[in-house]
Amino acid sequence: MSREVSASARRITDALLERYGRTYAAEAGVRLRDTPQPLYQLLVLSDLLSARIRASVAVAAARALFAHGMRTPRRMADATWQQRVDALGEGGYRRYDERTATQLGEGAELVLDVWKGDLRRLRAEADGDGEALRAGLRRVPGIGPAGADIFVREVQDLWPEFGPWFGAKGVRGAERLGLPASAGRLAEVARGRDRAAFAAALVRAALDPEIAGTVRETARARK
Repeated sequence: MSREVSASARRITDALLERYGRTYAAEAGVRLRDTPQPLYQLLVLSDLLSARIRASVAVAAARALFAHGMRTPRRMADATWQQRVDALGEGGYRRYDERTATQLGEGAELVLDVWKGDLRRLRAEADGDGEALRAGLRRVPGIGPAGADIFVREVQDLWPEFGPWFGAKGVRGAERLGLPASAGRLAEVARGRDRAAFAAALVRAALDPEIAGTVRETARARK
């Protein structure tokens, strides 16, 4: 990038992160660490966020599931289908609650059977190969390409060998903001910052055109 473009991109990035630089995991109350429970919670959140439903509703549903104790694959599998449905409904996740309740139960069983409840085993299997990681995630009922994309996007600072990863929505948000539309150049712009938070902020800009407008106005005011 030229110096002029780089300066502009960094102003936009600063403005974006100041107001919207928070991962969806953090919003859902998940303190993401490289341990089994928070990694599983991120998997659940990725499932919920991948449906055609507002992100705020998916986050609220995840919070409700966790508040009812369904924070590990064993606790999720041991919960009844109705308990999962009720928790999802409590979070406002009603359109897909019955199907999702089934998928969460089946997914928990698969995580227990295949990775002994520990997604770090999947990380080891993928051995730094992002496509292998996403393919492994897609084995979980309810996790399609979008869900796998969300998981990798949120976990990339914890598992840096799979980053930078911004996904299609992140790139769309970058385009709206006037930022470079490639992972490599976006990573350059975000150097020294939290890549997962940056990627989540880009997604928010993709989902809400008003965010992109507000951020660009703020950045212009800082010239």
